[in-house]
Amino acid sequence: QVQLVESGGGSVQSGGSLRLSCVASGFTYSGYCMGWFRQAPGKERERVASSGAITTYADSVKGRFTISRDNAKLTLYLQMNSLTLEDTAMYYCAATSNWWCAGGFNYWGQGTQVTVSS
Repeated sequence: QVQLVESGGGSVQSGGSLRLSCVASGFTYSGYCMGWFRQAPGKERERVASSGAITTYADSVKGRFTISRDNAKLTLYLQMNSLTLEDTAMYYCAATSNWWCAGGFNYWGQGTQVTVSS
């Protein structure tokens, strides 16, 4: 049974940092592209970052967020620095068997809330 369990969300002031974690189980983690997505109220879901054959970032987070993965621990991370109000959203971890991170993602976590205040 595939599971993706996120943690690390919370409330932080603008300019602060958070580190999200996602522990995976039930699939061959090292062969999957892993990604972080976010969705704010009233907005479409956005891919924040992904890690597979290549690492990509949304323009809105480049230089502030870093995605990393520990294949031995089956864990995906998202280090978020210099947070702004616009980063407030529910953050989701996702996985796809497409190593190039193309197309839809097969598996999703339940999400962790990030709230940035001024």
